[in-house]
Amino acid sequence: MERTAVNPVTWSQALGFNQGELVSGHTRTLYVSGQTATGADGKLRHDGDMAGQLALSIDNLEAVLAASDMSLANLVRLNVYTTDVDVLFRHYGVLAGRLGAAGVAPASTMLGVTRLALPGLMVELEGTAVA
Repeated sequence: MERTAVNPVTWSQALGFNQGELVSGHTRTLYVSGQTATGADGKLRHDGDMAGQLALSIDNLEAVLAASDMSLANLVRLNVYTTDVDVLFRHYGVLAGRLGAAGVAPASTMLGVTRLALPGLMVELEGTAVA
């Protein structure tokens, strides 16, 4: 797989994402459903704790990737949904650090939403990965 960052403007790179990702030569694409701060039982963890919810959401995203023999390094698209954009930005380093450690800056969108699937959820991560 070959990835080429597409950045006609460069401000997004300081935030850890590219404006676009051109991918060629891949053979597998994984579309990952929204991953949240839930345990194996489907119940909310880290109620009221954005940093904790973000870290567990990333863990859950990585688990789906690993089950497909992929990692965060394969992520080319990441959608972030949150019930509080301002609070998420205060803890964005949790996500940016993990992506940076994987050497990846996927094309991203962040949306503030009224509510997520379960009461108490503050963040949800949805991605596309290629290998």
